Amino acid sequence: MSRLWTALKVIANFAGVLTVLFLSWNGSYFGSRLLVQHFGWSFPDYGYHMLIMAMQVVLFICIGGIIAFATRGQEHRFYMPILTAMQQISKGNFKIELENSKQYRQFGGIVEGINEMASELSRMETMRQDFISNVSHEIQSPLTSIRGFAAALQDNSLSPESRKHYLDIIEAESRRLSGLSDNLLKLSALEAESFPFERKPYRLDKQLREMILASEPQWLGKEIEVEAELAETTVVAVKDLLSQVWTNLLHNSIKFTPQGGVITVSLRMTEEWIEVEVKDSGIGIAEEDLKRIFERFYKVDKSRSVTSGAGSGLGLPLVKKIVELHEGSIQVTSRPGEGTATTVRLPPRVR
Repeated sequence: MSRLWTALKVIANFAGVLTVLFLSWNGSYFGSRLLVQHFGWSFPDYGYHMLIMAMQVVLFICIGGIIAFATRGQEHRFYMPILTAMQQISKGNFKIELENSKQYRQFGGIVEGINEMASELSRMETMRQDFISNVSHEIQSPLTSIRGFAAALQDNSLSPESRKHYLDIIEAESRRLSGLSDNLLKLSALEAESFPFERKPYRLDKQLREMILASEPQWLGKEIEVEAELAETTVVAVKDLLSQVWTNLLHNSIKFTPQGGVITVSLRMTEEWIEVEVKDSGIGIAEEDLKRIFERFYKVDKSRSVTSGAGSGLGLPLVKKIVELHEGSIQVTSRPGEGTATTVRLPPRVR
């Protein structure tokens, strides 16, 4: 419909120009004859044609001036709302919405584009403010603990046991700050695609087995039984990045699995995917929380961190980003009290 309207408008404009030319030519021809007859002028053929041409120019300008005068202000009414909206957006006001009325017609796409741009910029500004607020909160919490316990250490009457306890807390909070900084830098590098992303083939089953052994002190300390079912599999990927994925998933399972629980890590091949599943018998995740676990800084209820320590809320978003960069997918299924299963699907080769 819009194309038909555009074609009709072009035809109408062309017809209008022809009409103006026709009127100016005929008007000048007959007008010059009337002038010559009325005043009794006598011109050679060349002079007579020059008179007609001069009158054509004058009439054309006059008719054009009349049309411009009749339509004055329409262009101003057309462009001003758009220019005003762009000026407001440039000043940081993204709560702009142009009404896509009939006056824009074939330019309606421009109006829709401006509205979409303002809406997207408003969403990004909200995300930016939330991000700054979350980062400030995450940094402030461990800094408060470090400052408080550092001040407490100045008390000379502290027992060696209390002093060691305070130092352990300071060390743990320092590691937490370091982990937050490291994850933020990694997320930023991955999103900017500035991370060295060179895929190479390697044995995924060997990598998973190494990750399980590397976390042995943590799961042995909680007397957790870890079972591994790893089929021999070769994947084409960035080894260091996938190492981050398996480390995060294993640490989450260990963190939220109670004493004496079970964690199962399985690796299998399907017709289209390489599938890695990390399943635990932990405390599980409620359905309302499950929808948001990949949001930055989102943390499931406080009861999950009372005994296991608070995370930064950046681990799973980082995992998801890495998996997506490998053209894969990640799915988490869970029920409170029944454990959690996380399935990562990766393509067997570069697509």
